Amino acid sequence: MTETAAAEAAENPSRGTDRSLWHNPDFLKFWVGESASLLGTQVTVLAVPLTAIYALHSTDQEVGLLRFVQLVPYILLSLIFGVLVDRVRRREVMIWSNVARMILIALIPTLYWLGGLNMALLLVITCVAGIASVLFDLCWMAYVPTLVRDPKHYVEAQAKMGISSSTAEVAGPGLAGLLVGALTAPFALLVDAGSYAVSLVALMMIRTKEKKPARPARRHLPTELKDGLRWVFHNRILRWLALIGFCCNFSMNTVWTMFLLHGTRDLHMPSQTIGGIFATASVGGLIGAMLSRRVIGWFPLGPTYLIAQSGLLLGPALIVFAAGPSWLRIGMFVLSFFTTYLGLGIANVIIVSLRQTTTPQSMMGRMTACFRMLLFGGGALGGLCAGLLSGWLGAWHALIVASVASGAVVVGLILSPVSRLRELPPPVLEAA
Repeated sequence: MTETAAAEAAENPSRGTDRSLWHNPDFLKFWVGESASLLGTQVTVLAVPLTAIYALHSTDQEVGLLRFVQLVPYILLSLIFGVLVDRVRRREVMIWSNVARMILIALIPTLYWLGGLNMALLLVITCVAGIASVLFDLCWMAYVPTLVRDPKHYVEAQAKMGISSSTAEVAGPGLAGLLVGALTAPFALLVDAGSYAVSLVALMMIRTKEKKPARPARRHLPTELKDGLRWVFHNRILRWLALIGFCCNFSMNTVWTMFLLHGTRDLHMPSQTIGGIFATASVGGLIGAMLSRRVIGWFPLGPTYLIAQSGLLLGPALIVFAAGPSWLRIGMFVLSFFTTYLGLGIANVIIVSLRQTTTPQSMMGRMTACFRMLLFGGGALGGLCAGLLSGWLGAWHALIVASVASGAVVVGLILSPVSRLRELPPPVLEAA
């Protein structure tokens, strides 16, 4: 080993081996910390609205507003933050984001215990915590290539992250229910605050040196923002991933909301049954993430992406065709969402790996921001469309329209150049 290589290995102990990421200690630290954070976040997804309902006796409109303020920072601030995080070391931003989220989430049970919590404060705290989450989310995906230097390990990294996300979605609701029942909703949030502390410690233990981004000759926010949008929409792979991703998120959120209305109002299913349907179906996402590396190794990348995304988009049709006795209909509902989550679990690994390998580090934050804005925008518009269409046609007829529209997106998938890829393209390097 040369002196230069030895020095680089000393600075970056996680780098430079053909072995799997199980031998990359810094990635494992990051993975453990983020896994704990994801599980804690699933507790918050349930505990925050239950705090509003049970502790603050809020109205339905206030609960809806609470969900809106959680998402609105992603829609309004993603692009601007994407420019900013490309100017700094991402690890430092993630550390401070976790500090902010830990304090803010812990503030909710503290204020409740002191008798000072009200709906206005809960809305403000949730919105500010959402802003910190935007910063963290824009950084972590761009930070992973710093720890995983070899692009051939990107798929493995995203598969591991996908397993954590899917596991949290499966185990999180059950854990949240137990904690809310045992501690009450506000104090269950202490678990999420603790999970951010775990993530914070894990980040601080990472030894890999992150290079400071090169300072451009001239910094101009609108120009840098435009450069990020141009990078995504002028690259045919990223452009198609972004547009199909918008449609998929629109479809999933539309169908989820319509099914909730159809199940509760038309079929009169109890909340336990609806919750059980979603929890059981979420196992599909976990299986998809666990099998993704093997599936991608066995079959060409593009056709695998096409089949996985088609499953996601065609899954809603099973809801429309559900008929017969109650147990059979419930089985069809579970199979519908299971198919959607299974496709999502496999496709996400491919999508994120493609995004990372086709984007240089200097543009990674802005690329991620553009995708975040489109994906969360699709989800927000899907929920809005579901409410309007269900109110106009009724939830059942609205589901029929949504399933047809979702299936039509498969035509775009077939035309997409992503579906014709055989393997990951060569990584894009920084300009000299």
